[in-house]
Amino acid sequence: MSTASHELKNDPTIVDTQVMYNLNDPALYINRELSLLEFNRRVLEEAQDESHPLLERAKFLAICSSNLDEFFMIRVAALKQQVAAGITKTTADGLTPTEQLIAIHKQVRALTKEMSRCFENIETKLGQAGVYLHKYGDLTKEQKQNVDEYFRNEIFPILTPLAFDPGHPFPHISSLSVNLAILVRDPETGAENFARIKVPGTLPRLIPLKRLKGDSSRIYHFVWLEDVIAHNLSGLFPGYEIVESYHFRIVRNADLEIQADEASDLLEAIEATVRRRHFGFVVRLTIDRAISDNMRQLLTRNLNVVPEDVYTSSGPIGLSSLMSLMKLDRPDLKDTPAMPTIHPRLRKLEHPSEIFRVIREGDVLMHHPYHSFSPVVDFLKAAAHDSRVLAIKQTLYRAGANSPVVEALMEAREDNKQVSALVELKARFDEESNIGWARALERVGVHVVYGFMSLKTHSKICLVVRRDEDNIIRRYVHLSTGNYNAATSKIYTDMGFFTCKPDFGADASDLFNALTGYSKKEDYKKLLVAPLTLRKRFRALIDREIEWAQKGVPSRLIFKMNSLIDDPFIRQLYQASQVGIKIDLIVRGICGLRPGIPNLSDNIKVMSIVGRFLEHSRIYYFHNGGNPEIYLGSADLMPRNLDNRIETLFPIEDLALKQTLIETLETSMADNVQARLLRSDGSYIRITPPSVAESRNSQIEFMAKVYGS
Repeated sequence: MSTASHELKNDPTIVDTQVMYNLNDPALYINRELSLLEFNRRVLEEAQDESHPLLERAKFLAICSSNLDEFFMIRVAALKQQVAAGITKTTADGLTPTEQLIAIHKQVRALTKEMSRCFENIETKLGQAGVYLHKYGDLTKEQKQNVDEYFRNEIFPILTPLAFDPGHPFPHISSLSVNLAILVRDPETGAENFARIKVPGTLPRLIPLKRLKGDSSRIYHFVWLEDVIAHNLSGLFPGYEIVESYHFRIVRNADLEIQADEASDLLEAIEATVRRRHFGFVVRLTIDRAISDNMRQLLTRNLNVVPEDVYTSSGPIGLSSLMSLMKLDRPDLKDTPAMPTIHPRLRKLEHPSEIFRVIREGDVLMHHPYHSFSPVVDFLKAAAHDSRVLAIKQTLYRAGANSPVVEALMEAREDNKQVSALVELKARFDEESNIGWARALERVGVHVVYGFMSLKTHSKICLVVRRDEDNIIRRYVHLSTGNYNAATSKIYTDMGFFTCKPDFGADASDLFNALTGYSKKEDYKKLLVAPLTLRKRFRALIDREIEWAQKGVPSRLIFKMNSLIDDPFIRQLYQASQVGIKIDLIVRGICGLRPGIPNLSDNIKVMSIVGRFLEHSRIYYFHNGGNPEIYLGSADLMPRNLDNRIETLFPIEDLALKQTLIETLETSMADNVQARLLRSDGSYIRITPPSVAESRNSQIEFMAKVYGS
């Protein structure tokens, strides 16, 4: 390694003939939280895009609302805890926790106003298309009678009015629930009191109404559940006058850590943490814009909410409920259904166990959701019932409900196979589901491991050990960039990989031994494993590319990932750019790097693709002097992935599969329909195709290519 290269890697100050940059300068970094809000703005832009079918626009608006809820539950909550603890340490971009909160509130207020306008536009256009989201006051007399009857029979028995007075404490308000804040008056004494009613989550938020006479089967009428309750309050408070009634909704802190005194049993600790989540402090209060000052003060005082955490809305609160509209039988208002196809090499197998022969003949690379996820389930089911299979080992991060993957593992154990499963209990918001699966697996005799107290196991790997027909024991491995979740595999873009190469099998065995037992092994043959080898090896791969560039050899880096916020890697990419390496980054979500800075990052292009499917695959391409190395896996370039999780990246070595991945990256980089470019100021600009004929939608191209194969 040359002296110049050594200085380049270790000196945080890069000297150029024209300019000198200190790579620790906060001006060179984009704030993580503001970048995440920018991603949500891109999602909102999809909801605003009138070229999308109407129900797809409603879906994007629902996703935007749900994302914002999670942002407050985790990111804002964490910042508030830092402020409360007196932490003033700045992030790489130079902002303290307090300064970040100020910037966040400013952006969120602007974002929520845009969301309200977007909803009004979608609501109007849905009505024009025959899908009506009515307010109670707009209903016909007959519709009101029907709705009032529904209230008496279906809603009223469920509701529980909770009083607040000297004899009744202020009621506990559940996170994400829609509520009614009500002021009632005793006509005899004139005394006024507050009451709260929780809108039941067990009923549809959008109540379907009967079609009007003359309506076709394409017409749908709905009314908001809370609106129906608000117009029937007199039945809940007989003898009292209803003075005021307003909608409100809160978001509570869900960023809870395992308590030290609970650490002796991870399962019990996670269960206790999930229970505490119901009582986290309030990080956001959304109220009806028309609310009275007295009612506003009552809510903020009793919920312990400061003014900057209060947001107002003139429309429905909590727009994630719009997702239910995707169930409507209105294909004309949706995208053309995507029909995943089985990978060509895995079609028409004469027997389920034939999949092992196919893998022996060569590695198989699948691109979901274009390629169906079903071969992964078939692989496990074949292993479950194949008499030659000796053992199955599996990691499970987000398995989802009604998981066919978990069912296959249970079938394997019932067929007397040796089955081990690492179920990650700390997968945020999937804890309860994973606890349920862990216990179900244990009941049938599966060896279940819960993971590590301090590390999340985010790795996606399955190992099947089989004594093949030639009497040789082989290890068949499936590795993936995404979860073993059959439901999300239909809407997330991910890569799945089958191999039985001995080095991959040996690494898989070593990794599972480390997950289930004790191990200090760090010399994996093929896999890059965090937190052991991934960061070190990745730095070396980028350094190697820098060395190629310094020798005058064409160099290139192409990384596709969800997030890029690891400061050391951002600095290293800046260094790579300065020696002339062309770097293309396809970063769906958060990006802390500023591209396009003269003499620093002007060789770096950052794009984000937000489309019909959630871009979830991680692909890392190193040109390596014309002999490319490509890694796939579960890790983004984030400190949590590199240092605080067990992750795996795996190389693709087959030349034909490498070429497939290169073409995949090229197709993504050519997208000029769904893609946005990141500018150096942290904002994004949508790419516009030169003409309709020259438009490139990468996801549509992938569908056309795979479905035509």
